[in-house]
Amino acid sequence: MNFISLFANSVTGGVDDAINNSGLGDRTDITSPAQILVSAFISLIGLVAIIMIILGGIQYSTSQGDTGKLKKAKDTIMYGIIGLVVAILAFSIVNFVLASIF
Repeated sequence: MNFISLFANSVTGGVDDAINNSGLGDRTDITSPAQILVSAFISLIGLVAIIMIILGGIQYSTSQGDTGKLKKAKDTIMYGIIGLVVAILAFSIVNFVLASIF
């Protein structure tokens, strides 16, 4: 289960449904709450990164050829993409480490 679908489940069906549908609620050890907490946090980071990409696109579209605004918009898009990549890698690393330890 990836963090986007976990976030979507938590938004549409509540936290209890997201936990039960994710398969994480079946565990009784420490990995279940840890994975839920980390997944929610990384989902929030991914959502912020996507919003930044969208805002950068709007800035780029409304820059009207002004070089300062174009550079700011390109930087916003680039940092949003970097944030999204970091969020995806962090999610993968955390899940790998938790699966290896427990």
